[in-house]
Amino acid sequence: MSNFKTMTCTIVSLLFLFCLNITIPCCFGYNVVSFGARGDGRTDSTSAFLRAWSAACRSTSQPNVYIPRGTFLVRTLNLNGPCKRRIEFRIDGTLVAPVNYNAIGHSEFWIMFYKVSGLNVYGGTINARGHGYWSCRNGGKSCPQGARSIQFMWCNNVLLKGLTSLDSQRVHVGIGYSSNVRVENVKITAPSGSPNTDGIHVQNSRGITIRGSIIKTGDDCISIGPGSMNMWIEQIGCGPGHGISVGSLGSSNNEEGVTNITVTNSVFTKTQNGVRVKSWARPSGGYARNLMFSNLIMRNVGYPILIDQNYCPDNNCPRQNSGVKVSQVTYKNVKGTSSTQQAIKFDCSKSNPCTGIRLLDIKLTHNDRLRRSAVSYCRNARGRRGGTVIPRSCF
Repeated sequence: MSNFKTMTCTIVSLLFLFCLNITIPCCFGYNVVSFGARGDGRTDSTSAFLRAWSAACRSTSQPNVYIPRGTFLVRTLNLNGPCKRRIEFRIDGTLVAPVNYNAIGHSEFWIMFYKVSGLNVYGGTINARGHGYWSCRNGGKSCPQGARSIQFMWCNNVLLKGLTSLDSQRVHVGIGYSSNVRVENVKITAPSGSPNTDGIHVQNSRGITIRGSIIKTGDDCISIGPGSMNMWIEQIGCGPGHGISVGSLGSSNNEEGVTNITVTNSVFTKTQNGVRVKSWARPSGGYARNLMFSNLIMRNVGYPILIDQNYCPDNNCPRQNSGVKVSQVTYKNVKGTSSTQQAIKFDCSKSNPCTGIRLLDIKLTHNDRLRRSAVSYCRNARGRRGGTVIPRSCF
């Protein structure tokens, strides 16, 4: 009888709270459906998501936002901190942007986490439906700036795991002014012809780990911008895309450098480049140093090993000397096939030659019907080789 009374009191209490319109976190935390979201793919659930985030961010007991199975239409989401405790954002369903690209295209970001310290994001799928935006860009029309799909700004101690990102208007995952961020087991997909759809872009951040991910996109699989340091990248499947790039650097005179970057145990398939350092040919105080590229497999990749200090993708070239100083760059155990004859290319600055380059145990052959051998090309580059290096080093 006492158990029955206890159960009755509990039910009455829950009904009373429901009548007062008080949302109770369940075992999954704050379910967006409880705040009015509908997983029908048509109803705008933006406000419901923001209310759920606000409640979880204020919570000291269950700071979790839960998106159940279903397809949820959301516009721009600004998910701001700081929060009371470490917070979890768990997606079991799919988030989609409106079909009209202008709905998010005039914002710099679609989903933004801002000043959140202590954050776990578990995916789910996000689909920005970027096809209409790319058509606008490729057609030379007047288009909005476009949105990054998910951005972490001024965030610390972040885990992004298991997310699938489809068809971003521009960058899929952005990390800026943040520290201690881990990106694990993500899958990023956009067509090879989609413009500027970098998989993951990191800038002005430190302590970033990216591992165990598949990235197929229309630009760099991973791009590492100014101010990035202490990065570890491993077990990446890259391609199609433009490879993994440090840069572009040298966009301004007063630019932070890039240092202590490792890319290892990864596979590149039919990418425009493999591992690349790129800088504009103009004055700059920037630098790229202490870079390690090791244990990499290239499968029919254009320019598997590339330093390009005359980077100019749009033919509006500054035609000066790059001020970016590139030094202490190691390539170790890089093997596979190149779709271009220049499998190794170091095109460095005349005023700031590349120094401290090391080639160790390299075997790259030219995938060519005419059976032409792969070659190395060096301009203003200084370094040394060790072990077997194919093609023959130009140092």
